[in-house]
Amino acid sequence: MEKVSLQPSERIDDLLTNDLKIIQSDEVFSFSMDAVLLGRFSYVPPRGRMVDLCTGNGVIPLLLSTRTKASIVGVEIQERLADMADRNVKINELDNQIQIVHGDLRTIHNQLGSGNFDVVTVNPPYLPVPNGEQNINEHVAAARHEVFCTLEDVVKTCSRLVRSGGRVAMVHRPSRLVEIFCTMRQYKLEPKRIRYVHPRAGEEANMVLVEALRDGKPELRTLPPLIVYKNKTEYCDELMEIYYGKRDALI
Repeated sequence: MEKVSLQPSERIDDLLTNDLKIIQSDEVFSFSMDAVLLGRFSYVPPRGRMVDLCTGNGVIPLLLSTRTKASIVGVEIQERLADMADRNVKINELDNQIQIVHGDLRTIHNQLGSGNFDVVTVNPPYLPVPNGEQNINEHVAAARHEVFCTLEDVVKTCSRLVRSGGRVAMVHRPSRLVEIFCTMRQYKLEPKRIRYVHPRAGEEANMVLVEALRDGKPELRTLPPLIVYKNKTEYCDELMEIYYGKRDALI
């Protein structure tokens, strides 16, 4: 593991799979389950090119690297998080596979080109910017709310970056699913595969995983629901296998 400097609030955690380590900070950014699920839900080509938008501290590119030899670019607008992601690539010695770019996803196609990627993944902010003054950490606000990009910005950029026949994978809130589907179709992304995530049996879904095909024909598969907890506190077997690397894909 390559040595890197840590800022005062940062720590190094174990990603629990493939001996990967990750720098995190509760003051700035710590990944959550949605990132892990997206990293295991997305289709991956054996080789080729992938890009992860809103990459945060780079957790999704790290997870994707365990499933493919494809080159992976992570794009992050916040300089502090982009620096953290870059150091995460270094401590895992993945410089030859993963590149972190500090930039705005709304204009990143000018730097990365159009139609150059086989797969685009994105874990975007879920909520519109609320009205009124918000007493919240700026990094947390940008992760939760559409401060730097709207849902349409995200979908538009995904469509620009991915090649025809390539795939886009997103994790989001079920409450915005109609908006997601309508916006995807507006930008020639056809939803092909979805999976709802429920906290417990009998409870409403609180996440949805969506995969779309650029220039695809209409046909949508709804996969079996993922029930996170099999009792009040214990993860289901599938999720435990995902976290500990015994299963590398949600199918």
